[in-house]
Amino acid sequence: MNEPAPRSSGPRRPRRHDPGRRDRLIDAALTVIAERGVAGTTHREIARAADVPLGSMTYHFASLEEILAEAFTRHADSVARVFDERLGAAPDRETAIEAVITLVADDLLGSRHDLLLTVELYVAAARDPALRAVTQAWMARSRQALQHHFDATTARELDALIEGLVLHSALSTDPMTPEQIRHAIHRFLR
Repeated sequence: MNEPAPRSSGPRRPRRHDPGRRDRLIDAALTVIAERGVAGTTHREIARAADVPLGSMTYHFASLEEILAEAFTRHADSVARVFDERLGAAPDRETAIEAVITLVADDLLGSRHDLLLTVELYVAAARDPALRAVTQAWMARSRQALQHHFDATTARELDALIEGLVLHSALSTDPMTPEQIRHAIHRFLR
């Protein structure tokens, strides 16, 4: 006796090979965070921004907290690389001071997108220990870059000054000008 052929509900769709999807989701998360803030970031919004099915979120990330931590880690690593490059290229203390000024005035305050991500990370880290770990690692890396030219105490204090200048500029209706930033850094380091 012949068995009936299995029923087909139509042609089977080939499985889409998309090895970069996870990275695209992390990049999309950063875009959504910059546009809507952490409070407005959802699985659905990230999937929409990445142009992938919503199910991709739960396939690649166990929770929204996990993708937020990975996205903010990517952002922090990106900023830390700029610190490493600028300070690593400075041959002496005077050039390092100029590198710090450029870091603040151009790199940290030059991109509204990155500035919003930084502020969102600071606020979220105040409540979330996993994100606080991201900020701690970022601060440690920044201080390490600063310590190429400044002692450990000065590097820590300078790192705090840099963060303060960034937050002040992000939140102020009258942010400091590049010349005022230059003056503040020179005043601290002289």
